[in-house]
Amino acid sequence: MPRYKQLIFLGFMASGALAGCASSKSAEQDGAGRGRQAGEAIRPEGAANEEVTPQDANGDGRPDVWTYTVDGRKVRQELDLNWDGRVDLTRYFDASGVKARESLDLDFDGRVDSTYFYEKGVNTRRERDTNGDGRPDSFTYYEGGKLVRKERDTRGAGRIDYWEYWEGGQVDRIGEDLDGDGTVDKWTRNPNNTARE
Repeated sequence: MPRYKQLIFLGFMASGALAGCASSKSAEQDGAGRGRQAGEAIRPEGAANEEVTPQDANGDGRPDVWTYTVDGRKVRQELDLNWDGRVDLTRYFDASGVKARESLDLDFDGRVDSTYFYEKGVNTRRERDTNGDGRPDSFTYYEGGKLVRKERDTRGAGRIDYWEYWEGGQVDRIGEDLDGDGTVDKWTRNPNNTARE
């Protein structure tokens, strides 16, 4: 592949991943109630039966894409998006070779900060650790490619206390847990949302 095509390829991969990270603070409640932990490493330990193929996409003589296969089937791909020699994005593939999950290291500390989950290649959920404690505290859910709900643990208590429900591309209502018991105490509706009419 010519050098300019490699750079374009890597640029598209980087812009898609990083643009999605910058635009949404997201996560799922799985693990939100667990104790503090260091967070998952962006570069997992390889299995004994994995074969790795490194690629130098930017032509600087150092690999920046590593593709892992098992019996010829792609299972994982690691990318160094800013060319500093460290993995910033890890993609995982299901048994049919379709993207199932992406993990991103947004602060370049070697740990996962944001994870995108896919079903049949379509993004259904995003998780994000916004306070750096190693566990997700912001969650975003999608149905049919459209944003439907955001949840957050705004107090760092390991429990969701803020909910946004979206309809027609805009916030429909916001729920807040004011006393920390895990249930909504206050609802605020968007008076301008015409999608529910």
